[in-house]
Amino acid sequence: MSLIDNINKAFDHRIRLGIMSILMVNDHADFKMLKELLGATDGNLASHTKALEKEEYIKVEKQFIGRKPNTRYSATKLGKLQFKKHIEALEKLIGK
Repeated sequence: MSLIDNINKAFDHRIRLGIMSILMVNDHADFKMLKELLGATDGNLASHTKALEKEEYIKVEKQFIGRKPNTRYSATKLGKLQFKKHIEALEKLIGK
């Protein structure tokens, strides 16, 4: 097994890494919160959340708060597991 086997391509972009990092320590985050914390544009954030949703690493819930649409994200069990493996792989790589 090589050092980079558990490095996950789904997390290789800083925005996706940021999304997962935020969702690992928060039960959920909405679009506005992620956008502000990551300094991402709407389109950029939308494409990265879609990529993570496609892998089933995050769950997306759309709702209305008052009359405003609200999109909320949370990490799935699979997403948390894969992200932990990814971080452990990076730590091993750095440690070697």
